[in-house]
Amino acid sequence: MKVTVCGAAGGIGQPLSLLLKTNNLIDELALYDIVNVFGVAADLSHINSNAVVTGYQPKDKSDQSAIRTALAGSNLVIIPAGVPRKPGMTRADLFNINASIIRDLTKNIALTCPDASILIISNPVNSTVPIAAEVLKKFGVFNPKKLFGVTTLDSVRAETFLGQLIGESPNSVKGKISVIGGHSGDTIIPLVNITKSISDKVSNFSDKTYDEFIHRVQFGGDEVVKAKNGAGSATLSMAYAGYRFAENILQSFFSSTFNSTYIPDSAFIYLPGFQKGELLVSKKLNGVEFFSVPVALKNGEVESFVDPFEDLTITNKEQKLIEVALDGLKKSIDQGVSFVKGSKL
Repeated sequence: MKVTVCGAAGGIGQPLSLLLKTNNLIDELALYDIVNVFGVAADLSHINSNAVVTGYQPKDKSDQSAIRTALAGSNLVIIPAGVPRKPGMTRADLFNINASIIRDLTKNIALTCPDASILIISNPVNSTVPIAAEVLKKFGVFNPKKLFGVTTLDSVRAETFLGQLIGESPNSVKGKISVIGGHSGDTIIPLVNITKSISDKVSNFSDKTYDEFIHRVQFGGDEVVKAKNGAGSATLSMAYAGYRFAENILQSFFSSTFNSTYIPDSAFIYLPGFQKGELLVSKKLNGVEFFSVPVALKNGEVESFVDPFEDLTITNKEQKLIEVALDGLKKSIDQGVSFVKGSKL
């Protein structure tokens, strides 16, 4: 089992690579970045676990051999690559830089390991996943079952914050609630009325407590940025969340992770790639084609997904959150698709 991390020397990439090194299902861990990756690879290679660690770094901007060697034979590619917003940089500048990174990395995946499962962490996920999908489509290798936007941090936060409010261990909340929608701000929709034991406790919340919980899940990243005095964002919790979903994928190569007694983690996927998804897009999502839903996995791909409107309980308050989310999602998805259409590959 070969796993490649693109952006392995960054704030998310390093702790994520450390967690992956501890997973005994991985035989080879390939680390790629444009700077500092050899030191990260050497450091991790001293850990006494199964995975053989190798580092790959381009000699210059035109060198494509490093990324293609890193990707060759990969079963799973995880992409936390990207740049944080810097002083004087507009959101448009940030989008164009990170969008270009995802476009170019996905092109190399298409050319080198088109059958790999792809996990995209790089923000804005609501746009970067559509970018990757469009690139893969252009190369004729798009498999919607193997392209995932990692939204697991939203679930991790929801479980943690809700557990604190209802006096339960956050780990005991896992699988009893779900987070759907997108992966930024008000596109994030926590569903906390699925399981009766949880729903009964949530019903005791005041409107203020409920609204504060929702806002904290949706904008939890702001807490971290503020605590780091603007010098960083949520890297460690994102690395943990990224590993949690990657572990699900890895385990699915050996046995299905789906268990009907709990709600599986969600991922941001292309729903028209599934027959049930086409109906969901047209009937419930106002044409929004990418949406985070709970996914059942097998052999590194989506075997099936949970339709939140059919299989989960959605309250009137949660339905209003969905309506708000759809507008923002549509704009972000369109931005990603338009970026690739205006690019040369």
